[in-house]
Amino acid sequence: MLFDGTFKHLGRTRQIIKILIKYGFEDLVFHSFLQNLVPRRLLLNWTREDRDVSATTRWERIRMAAEEAGPSAIKIAQLMSNRNDILPEELINELKKMQSEVKTFPFDQAKKILEEELPQPFDEIFEEFDEKPIGSASIGQVYKAKLRTGEEVVVKVRRPGVGKLLVQDLEIAKALLPYAKKVIEENGLTYEAAEDSLLELEKSTIKELDYKNEARNIENFRHFYRKRKDFYVPRAFRQYSTEKVLVIEFAGGCKITDAQQLKEWNIDATKVAERGMDIYLTQIFEFGYFHADPHPGNIIIQEDGRICLIDFGMVGKLMQRDKMSFAQVFVAMAQGDSKKMAWNLRKLCISHEIDNVRMLEYDLQEIIEEYTILDVSESKIEDLILSLQAIMRNYRMRVPGSITLIFRALGLLEGIGKQIHPEFNVPKFVQPYGFKLLKEEYSLENLLNEGLSRASEIGALINSIPVEVRAILKKTRQGKLHVQIEHQGYEPLLRKMDRVVNRFILTFIIFTLVLGSSILATIPMENKFVMESIGLPYISVAGYIFSVFLGTILLFAVLRTRKL
Repeated sequence: MLFDGTFKHLGRTRQIIKILIKYGFEDLVFHSFLQNLVPRRLLLNWTREDRDVSATTRWERIRMAAEEAGPSAIKIAQLMSNRNDILPEELINELKKMQSEVKTFPFDQAKKILEEELPQPFDEIFEEFDEKPIGSASIGQVYKAKLRTGEEVVVKVRRPGVGKLLVQDLEIAKALLPYAKKVIEENGLTYEAAEDSLLELEKSTIKELDYKNEARNIENFRHFYRKRKDFYVPRAFRQYSTEKVLVIEFAGGCKITDAQQLKEWNIDATKVAERGMDIYLTQIFEFGYFHADPHPGNIIIQEDGRICLIDFGMVGKLMQRDKMSFAQVFVAMAQGDSKKMAWNLRKLCISHEIDNVRMLEYDLQEIIEEYTILDVSESKIEDLILSLQAIMRNYRMRVPGSITLIFRALGLLEGIGKQIHPEFNVPKFVQPYGFKLLKEEYSLENLLNEGLSRASEIGALINSIPVEVRAILKKTRQGKLHVQIEHQGYEPLLRKMDRVVNRFILTFIIFTLVLGSSILATIPMENKFVMESIGLPYISVAGYIFSVFLGTILLFAVLRTRKL
């Protein structure tokens, strides 16, 4: 794994390591095997953003390093800025500053990709094509165009080489993660959460790299909302869309936050905010399939008041069980029931380290008391979410990645809503869905289905017991029954013992060589076997030289660790 992930991409690995050293992360490099890949002469001795880099915080330097590492690192950092549940708030604040606009690539490169990917010649498909991009991001660039059939469209073109670079960086990250376990835990994070986050990141990034996935997402949303007249999803032209190119219907209108334009069109901004929130919550609690990046630029209001959603590169999915638990967290908070809130938070977890449930309930009660006494104008869902995520970190709660996407989305929507609707309150919008899901959960039909499912599981268990017992008895008779015991927490001690034993063996070999060479030096030999200049046999000289060589290696190992 290490070979596949780092040495296969040695050039890129060295580039990343140099950037880490440049921004003062020598501790990550020189306390691991990575020190063998770069020279020690690289030091932190330059300035950035009008400040000496050594004077900046660790979190600022992480952001700077990501920006310099290129579009792939920027994309990874932007995605990780959603993970308040596992990253410190200071780092999240820095990652949010990450440039959303990156350097554009020339139109000649974009046209070359279009000509390679499109099923027909470029001029036969497009009547007009604006060579100046209307947007540029880490994955690709967006252009405005007009088809020969008359439709105005936007064309997304994937950035040249970004797919290969992202895959390389993710492979390197996966290979290096086990070696960063100590650093991760020293910064108050959990290794398991970091591992889950990286796997989730890999899945979402690979999906986002393939524009065919976005085209499928668009079709799914169009299907879900096909009967709704006040909401529209621009269609994708699948016949022109490939892994690297996506052609979508152009959606005219204004941003949802453009209050002046809404007023000119005689559109009630408060109703737009409420309708938008209703649409988003139906995505989560009705379909379990939601847009994961609802920032103002992705929510367009058309002149007739219709809400239009764009950019479906990142979507989240939520299982029925998780929908119930998530909604009930807000219902319990509204009811002031910390016990119920704690229970539903635990149901959301993949795993947790909650040893004292009462303490968790007290912590949640503090959040309830703090949040419910606030006026609507003072309360912020973002503050509530940060408090919940702090509790998740403290109790090592691992939740599905889709939950963190919802948290981020709700924070974005509240920010939008409060700009155009002074009384906008996200929890009050969520609570009716929670009561509706609670009603569904205890409906006769759902209870019957749940009962049948449990009966089926019990039946399967009863049927499997005799087979499993027979297999265990058979292995016992044959002497093939093995019990595996894994000791926890002994790894550091075992590693230290391994180093001590290796040094002892090396010391013993050196001692044996010196002793053997000295004994041979006392034995009379013919002149042809003796080095006349020093009067010692050649074999003794060779033994002394080899023992000095091994002694130098031992001394270097001791000095490098600075421990005897």
